[in-house]
Amino acid sequence: MPDSIARRDFLRAAAAPAASLLAHPAPDREVSCIFLLLLGGPSQLDTWDPKPEAPAHIRSPFRPIETNVAGIDITELFPRMARRADKFSLLRGMHHAAAPVHDVGHQAVQTGRAFRRGLEHPHLGCVVARLKGSRKGAPAHVIVGGPLGPTGGNLPHGQGAGYLGKTCEPIFMTPEACGIAAETERVRRRYGAHRFGRCCLAARRLVEAGVRFVTVNMFDTVFGRRTWDCHGYEPFSSLEDYRTYVAPAFDSAFSALLDDLAERGLFRTTMVIATGEFGRTPRRNFAGGRDHWPSCWTALAGGGPLRCGEVIGSSGADGAFPKERPVTPAELAATIYQAFGIDPHASLAGPAGRPIPLVDVGVEPIRELLA
Repeated sequence: MPDSIARRDFLRAAAAPAASLLAHPAPDREVSCIFLLLLGGPSQLDTWDPKPEAPAHIRSPFRPIETNVAGIDITELFPRMARRADKFSLLRGMHHAAAPVHDVGHQAVQTGRAFRRGLEHPHLGCVVARLKGSRKGAPAHVIVGGPLGPTGGNLPHGQGAGYLGKTCEPIFMTPEACGIAAETERVRRRYGAHRFGRCCLAARRLVEAGVRFVTVNMFDTVFGRRTWDCHGYEPFSSLEDYRTYVAPAFDSAFSALLDDLAERGLFRTTMVIATGEFGRTPRRNFAGGRDHWPSCWTALAGGGPLRCGEVIGSSGADGAFPKERPVTPAELAATIYQAFGIDPHASLAGPAGRPIPLVDVGVEPIRELLA
């Protein structure tokens, strides 16, 4: 974490108009990452891996639509994304073998591991902070959207520095503290008049100000909110909530973020990752919703040194399990480290100085995703 003077200077820069930020470009060409945590776990079948030929109790009520990349279809809930499929890739074989609990999934996708035996592993951004340090006087890792609240497991969510200690802890900021009011009304409107849109706009400003890793929590809890957690009954969400709020909010903010980064010359150096903690059951439940399913889901990745306009992996006919090129959260973590120029097979000192590898032995980056 920078000292008080550097942090004050950073906050001043983040709140400044965009033009003044662009007047002082970063002297290096190192990459940044915006990591969008889609809390709740999006349904693969109802978002980015439609199965229109599946039986009625499995297939989505939302029809598939073509994108601007031949052969890639997503559901009709994402018309803006469909026009920008050349700016991201789809990882359709994401899966993990940990418990189907939100908190455990958060650990897996944000650290590359589920926690065991009381050892808390550091968030990807905290590792980047430890190994890359600050840039332009900005903190290396900022989380926008506030800390995560309860999601049912009463376990750590994996958003801290873990065994790296307090000096590598992220800074939490609100969108307003990042100076989004300095943006034009047109820019703010592109991102959407909702919390997630404001958070994504703040993420762009933070990267522009020099922050290496920005995590955006789309939601802070699954209880009493419209989120991706589509069980279909209270206090959770439904597939109709996908139609009316959740998907439109993501579609507008994600698409605006990709466009904004590209227009400002930041897309070629900024990775954008979007993933939930798991997928959803292929078979709809008694309420017409879908329950937790870590065996298969789709993640989005693009920008920086990552390939775009690709589909990596596939799921079976019912979207239940990966069919080709399964990908784990650990492999995604290794890919992000590799993109930062960090050896994913390196180790950091853990408790009592014991070396702990960034990813487990045998885990490799997703070569198909690296340009």
